[in-house]
Amino acid sequence: MADLFIGPDYADGVEIAAVTAAIGDDPAVVHETERLVIGGGARRHERRHLLLPALHALQRAKGWISPGGLNHVSELLQVPPAEAYGVASFYEMFRLDEPESDGAVTHVCVDAACQITANEDLIAEIEAAGGRVHRSPCLGQCERAPARFVQGVGGPDHVPADEVVVERKIPQQGDSALRLLKNIGLVDPTSLASYRQHGGYTALERAIELGSEGVCDAVVESGLSGRGGAAFPTGQKWRAVAAERDRPKHVVANCDESEPGTFKDRVLMENDPFAIIEALTVAGFATGAENGWIYIRGEYPLATDRLRHAIDQCRGAGLLGADAAGTGHAFDIEIRRGAGAYICGEETALFASLEGFRGEPRSKPPFPTTHGLFGEPTAINNPETLINALDVVLHGAAEYRSRGTEQSPGTKLLCVSGQIGRPGVYEVEFGTTLGQVIDLAGGITGSRNLAAVLMGGAAGTFVGPEALDMPLTLEDTRKRGTTLGSGVVMPFTDEIDMTAICVRISEFFRNESCGQCVPCRVGTVRQNETLVQIQRTRGLTAQRRDLMGDVGQVMADASICGLGHTAASAINSALALGLIREAV
Repeated sequence: MADLFIGPDYADGVEIAAVTAAIGDDPAVVHETERLVIGGGARRHERRHLLLPALHALQRAKGWISPGGLNHVSELLQVPPAEAYGVASFYEMFRLDEPESDGAVTHVCVDAACQITANEDLIAEIEAAGGRVHRSPCLGQCERAPARFVQGVGGPDHVPADEVVVERKIPQQGDSALRLLKNIGLVDPTSLASYRQHGGYTALERAIELGSEGVCDAVVESGLSGRGGAAFPTGQKWRAVAAERDRPKHVVANCDESEPGTFKDRVLMENDPFAIIEALTVAGFATGAENGWIYIRGEYPLATDRLRHAIDQCRGAGLLGADAAGTGHAFDIEIRRGAGAYICGEETALFASLEGFRGEPRSKPPFPTTHGLFGEPTAINNPETLINALDVVLHGAAEYRSRGTEQSPGTKLLCVSGQIGRPGVYEVEFGTTLGQVIDLAGGITGSRNLAAVLMGGAAGTFVGPEALDMPLTLEDTRKRGTTLGSGVVMPFTDEIDMTAICVRISEFFRNESCGQCVPCRVGTVRQNETLVQIQRTRGLTAQRRDLMGDVGQVMADASICGLGHTAASAINSALALGLIREAV
């Protein structure tokens, strides 16, 4: 049982102070303890969920997680050191080897939207200036490619200030037809008073008038479906959690937006954080959940700060707490910051990560509505879905259904990047065609000869120019064999080496597979190896095509979660469209 023993390394004062500031101290634990006590399971359960913030504190304090720091956290939280190491080594943002030099690390994106810009020039520029660079998967800043994020040491993480300023204006700003983006550029994202002056918290007031059952009914009648990719009916999820009795319940905002090409939720969180807090409160009221959680990706420092500030203001105003907004219902919210793991966008992997374990998906059933976070009933939605729910509650299901189509009511946020004139987040009614969206975003740039559009992100599919007339609805994309997914629309012209794009997509899935199930763990590696062979030899043979088809089918049929199910989708569609050729 060597994994139960604390090693000989000790944390220093800087590390201890950082951990204490992040999670507090437990006077019951003394450092002289050499072995974790096996008993006290309930206490370990209560504190293990603090493991992720403790690891963040260590990483920021020294720029890495030292053996002594890890021992200190393991002892404090009563987590076996081997398990704590397993969690720390799971994430992209944590370092377990002491860096050769002190200082911050600049993460530079190498995924598709940045791959076709001058990201290699940016990397060379930073390295020439003596900076440390980490080649990173998508940073959720695709509209300002090439994207970068600075992971600080002893100070805050940040996106370079000049890039943040650019983001504060969205292409449709001021358009009176906007529903989900209406507050951006109008409301001060740091001020609760400003949010309330522009109609903030009237939806919660309306929810109180309707009662929890009335809110669930309205969301069901609206036809609102999840906007993270799975499109599960939101009202059905809320009703199921509301029906659970005599158990603690949770509502979770899934803000771990890691799908390459996706950045809509970041824009909402940075520019309209109070709306997300209000919507999560409405969800808590509707489901009877007292516990709200926001799990946000670690590469979103500005959004994290804005949400924390909003929670503090709302708590101070009595909108959160023992009697949230005078509802007679106790409800409060905690933030947990991820650390760079695409798989944690999958809901059950997110729960595991938040609980202090490796972010590995769980088999379903049971489903989160009965056995979610901490094994308790949980409703989990992403920010776009939650803000849609505010619109439903405030204006009613019938009015909400007046936009969009019968099967896809409402509006949709689309993340438009790549070879496009005005990259950014766009809000359109369901049913708007792909061509209309591209025109709205300034049209195709470069050679202007469209080769393909990536729909839904790396887990989505490529479509060709013949799809420009496709209405962007759940039903129409399904008929065309594609997906809206997380809302990615990324055009590529005939100038782009699409084989290189597909190699990077396959590399992304190889790196991001959690490794828990064999079909995905092995399949993503074989897919990437085959594409690299095609790229190096310029040979797309029938044998290699068949191999990728077989591997993709096995992953889709036998993987535990959506990562394996969709890891071959974009590759297969690229093959079908002839984007991967014998000669580049």
